[in-house]
Amino acid sequence: MSDRDLAIFVEGLRKRYKDKQALDGLDLTVRAGTVQGILGPNGAGKTTAVRIMSTLLRADEGRVEVAGIDVRTRADDVRSQIGLLGQNAAVDEELSGRQNLEMFGRLYHLGARRAGARADELLEQFGLTETGTKAVKQYSGGMRRRLDLAASLISRPQVLFLDEPTTGLDPRGRTEVWNAVRSLVGGGTTVLLTTQYLEEADQLADQIAVINRGQVIAEGTADELKTKTGGDRIDVILHDVAQLERAASLLPGDVDKDEDRRMVSASISNRMAALTETVRALQEAGIEAEDIAVRRPTLDEVFMHLTKEGAA
Repeated sequence: MSDRDLAIFVEGLRKRYKDKQALDGLDLTVRAGTVQGILGPNGAGKTTAVRIMSTLLRADEGRVEVAGIDVRTRADDVRSQIGLLGQNAAVDEELSGRQNLEMFGRLYHLGARRAGARADELLEQFGLTETGTKAVKQYSGGMRRRLDLAASLISRPQVLFLDEPTTGLDPRGRTEVWNAVRSLVGGGTTVLLTTQYLEEADQLADQIAVINRGQVIAEGTADELKTKTGGDRIDVILHDVAQLERAASLLPGDVDKDEDRRMVSASISNRMAALTETVRALQEAGIEAEDIAVRRPTLDEVFMHLTKEGAA
């Protein structure tokens, strides 16, 4: 991959807060025109990394380039190429959606006419034209977040940082934001996304980096990460929870047990062989199963496995 293909390049990034090492040699590359997901438990260093990449915080060590520009030596030039949507709303609830976007346009030194035209363009792009004259306090959570997203795009950035963009939204609101992000990437924008919703990364990210204790501990596509952590899984839902331990002893390897769901689950390598063997073993043991299914692991399971392993 050539430098021209990269929207973000991070090497050996370190940042310490008093007695806490927030970043400890973080390395990351993001291809232009893609969505890069960043996952990690609270305190893993996700927001610190975003703040450094978006010029809001200086690193102690390491090299960062965004849109081919060095963040440490040319911060102002980087700012002209990026947008940032943080966890907190940036818009004024008393103003209308259009007034907010016009205000952001003027802050980016657009003239009144250009700011108004850009506001109208973004309202249409994010499906907010009909509500553009209403005060933002009348907007739903999803509409407010789409307006926040529109405001971060006033300057037509090459790279957009989204730090937990759907926190606090209901499923409908999250879907609205996801659709908006997909449309941006279709237009060539590079997106770096941190999220606490594993489904969000699964839905949106072309590549995912899992961070723990300030380092990348795994990266790849969602499917690649799922394969790295044991491939397929077999789930057995029992008729009687009292047989949970006995059923667990019949499954291979490490078995997860969920008493509330009356379910045992294990990683498997051969789908058909595991299904056939499990059915046979349960029948011979006289254990009644309500359902048996073979599936891919969820990204939540991958995340729990990787961060547990990284913390060991």
